[in-house]
Amino acid sequence: VQLMESGGGSVQAGGSLRLSCAASGFTYSTYSMAWFRQASGKEREGVAVIDSDGRTAYVDSVKGRFTISKDNAKNTLYLQMNSLKPEDTAMYYCAVGPRTVPAQLDASWYNYWGQGTQVTVSS
Repeated sequence: VQLMESGGGSVQAGGSLRLSCAASGFTYSTYSMAWFRQASGKEREGVAVIDSDGRTAYVDSVKGRFTISKDNAKNTLYLQMNSLKPEDTAMYYCAVGPRTVPAQLDASWYNYWGQGTQVTVSS
């Protein structure tokens, strides 16, 4: 499985970005796909997850601002980020792992990771 993130960049607070994660070599029929982020000097944090049935979960700090989605035909995962805040600044990673109920935002559940895309939000 290979995961390639794109769409990061620099925006001002209140702006929007859409991250994409293209997956290849992916043959699981049941799975979870998630976005994590890691700010400088901090631990990796789960941001949002979507499973093969379309169930989603978000960390509290992004609820109402971020939306996770997937396009099965394109094998692509997305993260629409609106109303961005400086505290959203981090390297964002996509990851794939087994489907769990409830969906997990714990990095230890995920087997495959992309290289990351940087998001910088200025005040």
